[in-house]
Amino acid sequence: MPEWIRKLLFWGFIAFLIYFMAFRPDGAANIFKAIGAGLVAMFQGLGDFLTSLMT
Repeated sequence: MPEWIRKLLFWGFIAFLIYFMAFRPDGAANIFKAIGAGLVAMFQGLGDFLTSLMT
């Protein structure tokens, strides 16, 4: 993929995020909460796995 297309897509995505957060803050907050919860669950599972390896 040409570099200019990548830059265009990247900045378009950033612009969409800003627009989404400005005009739909509740929806944006819910999405970020879901992403955060998923990351926490992933790291919790990794921690549980490592703990079970040590015992």
